[in-house]
Amino acid sequence: MKSYREELWFDVPRRRALINITDKVAAALKKSGIREGLALVNAMHITASVFINDDEPGLHADYEDWLERLAPHEPVSFYRHNRTGEDNGDAHLKRQIMGREVVVAVTGGKLDFGPWEQIFYGEFDGGRKKRVLVKIIGE
Repeated sequence: MKSYREELWFDVPRRRALINITDKVAAALKKSGIREGLALVNAMHITASVFINDDEPGLHADYEDWLERLAPHEPVSFYRHNRTGEDNGDAHLKRQIMGREVVVAVTGGKLDFGPWEQIFYGEFDGGRKKRVLVKIIGE
C-alpha cells in the first residue's frame, strides 16, 4: 500500500468563507499516483471545517444564515471561551457542527463522488494562515 500527504494552505481575509477545494484535492490525488483507495481531507485548525455538499450559492447562503442563528458571533461576551481574550467562541461551535474531515473513496484514480458532491473548506475565524491535510492511501 502507498500513502501520500499534502497540505493545502489558506489565508482567508474575511471572518467566514466556504471554499470549494475539490480541484485541489483531485490534483493531490493525481500527484499521488494512487488509483484505488481512500482520501482523507481534514481541517488542521479548531475553527475551520471540511465537509461535502453541493456547490450552490443559495445553499451556501443558507449555511451562513443557519450557522449564525445557531452560534452568532456577537455578542462576543456570550461565550465563556472568549474570556481568554479571544473572540472566536462561535467559530469553535460552527466547526463542530460542520465537521472536521471527510473521507472519499478513490476509484480508477478519481474521487468517487455521488451526484453534485464537492469538497469544501469552511473558514469560521479567518485572518490568518490555516491548513488542510490531504492524506491518500491505497494502490
